[in-house]
Amino acid sequence: MVTDSVIGSDPGADATERTRVLLVDDQELFRRGLMLVLSGEEDLEVQEATDGESAVRAVAVTAPDVVLLDVRMPGMSGLETCAQIKSVSPSTSIIMLTSSDEESDLYESIKNGASGYLLKDSSIDQVAEAIRLIESGQSLISPAMAAKLLDEFKQMSKPGRPQEAATRLTDRELEVLRHVAQGLNNREIAKVLFISENTVKNHVRNILEKLQMHSRIEAVMYAVRTKLLDVP
Repeated sequence: MVTDSVIGSDPGADATERTRVLLVDDQELFRRGLMLVLSGEEDLEVQEATDGESAVRAVAVTAPDVVLLDVRMPGMSGLETCAQIKSVSPSTSIIMLTSSDEESDLYESIKNGASGYLLKDSSIDQVAEAIRLIESGQSLISPAMAAKLLDEFKQMSKPGRPQEAATRLTDRELEVLRHVAQGLNNREIAKVLFISENTVKNHVRNILEKLQMHSRIEAVMYAVRTKLLDVP
C-alpha cells in the first residue's frame, strides 16, 4: 500500500535484479525530479520518503539496498535518520545527498554509518554511478568534500574504541586498510596485492566486523584516530 509519505515506482518483473533505492528529501520538487530521472535507469528501483520518520519505517519493512538521504530536514534530521536506518537495517547502504558542505555534517554522517557523501550540485550520472558504487561495497565522497575529510583525519588524535580491536587485524587486513585509505577501490587493491577482488571484499568485511564499523570510510577514520594508520 502506498502512503503519502512513502511512494514507490512500479518494480516490474525484473525487480529482483534491480538495486532498490529509497530517496529521502523533504523538498518535493527536488525529490520528485530526481526520482523521475533515476527511475529511468534500468537497474534501479526507486521509492521516495518525505521525512526521516517515514524513511525509517520504510527501511524497517523493505530493507532497501541504498538510501539517498538529505542532511537538513525538519523533524528528524538526516544525521539522526542515518543512525536509525543503520540500526534497523545494517545491510542498507546510505549516501548523504545534500547541499551542506559543512565539515561537521560530513564527519557526523560517516560516524553515523553513511558510506557516501554527495553534494546536490552533482550530475544525475554521478548520483546514479554513486548508487552502483556504494551497492558494490565501495565508499564515495564528493571531490569538493574529500579535502575537508582529509583535514579531519589529520586533526584526529583522541582514541575512540579500545585499541585492542585494531590489534586483531591481520597484517594483510592492515595492508588492505592502508590501500582503502589511499582511495583505492576493491579492483585496484586486488591488482596491487595480486589477489582476487573477492578476496579483497572478504578482507574489507572482516575489517569492518573486527573494528565494529559500518563503512570503509569510518574504518579509515578510526584507524587514523588511533594511529593505526598515518596520513601524511
